[in-house]
This record gives sequence, structure tokens and C-alpha cells, in this order.
Amino acid sequence: MNIGNEYLRNIIERFNSVKSLGDKAINQLSEKELHWTYNNESNSVAIIVKHLSGNMVSRWTDFLTSDGEKE
Repeated sequence: MNIGNEYLRNIIERFNSVKSLGDKAINQLSEKELHWTYNNESNSVAIIVKHLSGNMVSRWTDFLTSDGEKE
């Protein structure tokens, strides 16, 4: 196995581990808790997850040929 394949395997394994932790944390929350905010200037868990998802889709779309956020 070459180092590139090993690195990619490790990255995928780490991603899946972190995703699993996030999924487990979110699954402990009720619908009401997902949308709860501390105050008018804070974000709910649902908004944060939506933002992170959009950011990752943008950054990983065509990541080999373009850089940064896309529309």
C-alpha cells in the first residue's frame, strides 16, 4: 500500500469517527432542543449544522480544480 492510499484511508476513517460522534450528540436532542437558542443573537444546533453542511458542500465541490466557497 502506498502512502497516499494509507493517508486517504486514515482521513476517511477519521471523518467517519467525527461524523459518528456528531450524529450521536444530535440524536440525544429533542426537536425543541435542536432549535433552541440561548438568546436572539445565538444560533441553534440546527442552524449551526445547516451552516456547516453548506460550507462543506461548497468547499469540497470541485476541490481539486477550484478553491474556496462557491455559490
